[in-house]
Amino acid sequence: MTEKSKIKVVKRSEAKAKPSKGKRPKTSRAVAREMVSTVTEWVTELKDRKSVETKAALELLFGGTQRPRES
Repeated sequence: MTEKSKIKVVKRSEAKAKPSKGKRPKTSRAVAREMVSTVTEWVTELKDRKSVETKAALELLFGGTQRPRES
């Protein structure tokens, strides 16, 4: 039972010395713009899907070829 656990000791000076990636945190404006873009995409996809489903239902209901009314 002499299993060694793998624990890495990081000293404070080493932790502070790590270079940051240089990534800036997203601003609230950018986050809001991204959310609006995503929701707009969802709404567009929903409208397109409903349009296709409606067309398919109408074709099924009324048939592809219609005969002129006979008098």
